[in-house]
Amino acid sequence: MSAVVLVLRNVRLIDGLGRSRERATLVVRGDRIAAVGDNRDISTPRGARVIDGRGWTVMPGLIDCHVHLCLGGEPDVVATIARDASALTVLKAAQFARRTLEAGFTTVRDLGFRDHSVFSLKRAIESGLTPGPRILAAGLAICMTGGHARFIGREADGPIAVMAAVREQLAAGADVIKVIASGGVLTPGTSPESAQFTPEELSAAVAEAARAGRRVAAHAHGASGIKNAVRAGVHSIEHATLMDEEAASLMKERDVFMVPTLSALATTAEHGSACGVPEHAVTKAKTMRARHEAAFKRAHRGGIPIALGTDAGTPFNDHGDNAQELERMVALGMSPMEALQAATAWAARLLGIDDAVGTIEAGKLADLVVVAGDPLKRIALLRDKEKIAGVMQAGQFVSGPLSK
Repeated sequence: MSAVVLVLRNVRLIDGLGRSRERATLVVRGDRIAAVGDNRDISTPRGARVIDGRGWTVMPGLIDCHVHLCLGGEPDVVATIARDASALTVLKAAQFARRTLEAGFTTVRDLGFRDHSVFSLKRAIESGLTPGPRILAAGLAICMTGGHARFIGREADGPIAVMAAVREQLAAGADVIKVIASGGVLTPGTSPESAQFTPEELSAAVAEAARAGRRVAAHAHGASGIKNAVRAGVHSIEHATLMDEEAASLMKERDVFMVPTLSALATTAEHGSACGVPEHAVTKAKTMRARHEAAFKRAHRGGIPIALGTDAGTPFNDHGDNAQELERMVALGMSPMEALQAATAWAARLLGIDDAVGTIEAGKLADLVVVAGDPLKRIALLRDKEKIAGVMQAGQFVSGPLSK
C-alpha cells in the first residue's frame, strides 16, 4: 500500500533555518517531508489530500530541551514527590506529556525523573499507547551525596562511584546523562553559587557517557560550577544563571549550549511563598532573577549557542505552557526568528537529532506545527491553544482541528 500523501498549500513557512517563505507548499508522504517550496514550484501528487492553509504558518515541531515530567508545577514539588507513589507520578506524567504535545512540542528532553519509569512512559508513547512528545530521557540526575536534585537523583561520590551511577542510567535506557555541577533553587540547604561535584567527578561522568555515545547536560547556576562542567566536556549548561565573563568565554570557545530555562526562576519568583512555594526557593529565585536575565543577554550577544528549555514541572511552570519561554527570550532581546530557531534547529543540534527533526526539509520527519497568524509578528500566538490549528508528529496530525 502506498504512503498517504498530504499537501499543505498557500501557507507561510518558517523552516527552522532562519527563513520565512510566503505562499509556500509542503508535501508530506507517510512520515516524511517529501517536498517543500513555493506554490508555483511544487505540483500536487494525484490522490493527495490537499489543505488550503491560507492565513496559517507552518513551522517545525517545537523542542523543549529541559523538562521534568515527574513534576507537576505544584508550589512545593519536593513535597509532592515525597508524598506521591511512583505509579501515580507516572500517570500524571502521561497527562503532562499529552499537554506538551498539544502545545506544539513534539520532542522533549527529560533531565531528571524520580525513577526509571520515565523509560516506560517513553516506550508507551513510541508504541502509540498514549500520546506525547518524542522523549530523550536521562533517568535519574546524578548528584553528590546531599546535593541538589537528590529528590530526583542518584547520589554518588568520587569518580568511580560517579562512573557506576552513569552506567546505571545507561543500562536503564538513558539517552542523555544529567549531572549536577552546582547547588540549586528547589533543594533546601544548597546554594546555587556553590560548585557541586569535583572536576574529576564531572570528567568521569563525561568520559563514561562518551564511551556509550551519549551527551551530557550539566545543571549549573554558579560560575565555578559552570566552568568545572565545561572543562569536563559537557554539551550543555542548564540555567547558566550566574555566568561570568570567563565562563561565557569557555562556553563560546567549546561550543557548549546554554539552555536558559528563564521560565523556572520567573514563575517561582512571581508566585512566591504566598502561593505555597517554600521560602528558601522564593528567596533564591528573587535574588538571582535579574542576574539570570543578564546572563542570557550576555550569551545572546556573545554568540553562545542557545537552545530552548523551560524546566517545565517546577513551581507554576506548567507542562503545556512551554511556549512561555519563547516570549521571555524575545523580551530579553532575541528576535522571534532566533527564538524559534532555539526551539527547533538549534535544539535539535544540541540533542543530536538534527538529521531527523528541527527543520522543514525534504527527507526529514514530518514533525510540524500549524498556527493561525504569524508568530514572527506576535510570538505569543504559540501560547494560545486556540491558534494552533494542528500538531503533526511523524506525518500524522495528533492534535488540533486538523486532527479531526
